[in-house]
Amino acid sequence: MIPDGRIRDAADLMRNSKFTTAYTGAGISVESGIPPFRGDEGLWSKYDPKYLDIGYFLESPSESWGVIKEIFFDFFGEAKPNKAHLALANLELKGLIARVITQNIDNLHQEAGSREVFEFHGNSKRLVCLACFARYPHTEVSLDHLPPTCRQCGGLLKPDFVFFGEAIPQLPLAAAYEAASLSGVFLVIGTTGEVMPANQIPFLAKSQGAKIIEVNLTESYYTTRITDVFLQGKAGEVMELLERELLSTAL
Repeated sequence: MIPDGRIRDAADLMRNSKFTTAYTGAGISVESGIPPFRGDEGLWSKYDPKYLDIGYFLESPSESWGVIKEIFFDFFGEAKPNKAHLALANLELKGLIARVITQNIDNLHQEAGSREVFEFHGNSKRLVCLACFARYPHTEVSLDHLPPTCRQCGGLLKPDFVFFGEAIPQLPLAAAYEAASLSGVFLVIGTTGEVMPANQIPFLAKSQGAKIIEVNLTESYYTTRITDVFLQGKAGEVMELLERELLSTAL
């Protein structure tokens, strides 16, 4: 159980911050039924990550798409936002969260109602044509025959998220750097800080004067290095407590 005083400390920091960024990783979506990629129970313990390597995908798109469909559309397709996603959306509505930067590709922040969302690694709910760059909602593309192709030019469609061997898109990268420079509080939720270059953004925020609030089940790469308030527990439970404290004392 998190001490009430620690929740109040986190709420006080957020209440006094003119710009607060929520920075989320796989841990925020675990309670929605989406496992992390790494770790003993992670997806890479069950699937070979080569299927999400851009070189392998281009050489064997049908084979890669078979695994992609199973993971991201058959398995993840029923996931819904949990209490943590909903809390962030409500705090944004109340003016207490300015921006969400996420490493996740599951679209759950948007489904919960968050508007200022920047996706470091893209979004699995969109497909992009590698020939003409047309984009489609996944609901408009049949996956009955793999690989799917573009109805405009016939090119190969790829999930619109970052594969191994691809660069981070410029827009979310710029938004993350901007948020790091603007934030009075950086709220880190459900990320262990293992993935480069995403793991450097909280350090940049700290160097620019932000206070770091961390919500994680266990200590992370950040906890003893830059975290100011560590709220240990499940993301949904912790964010529900933090939301309640913030809104009960909001003016």
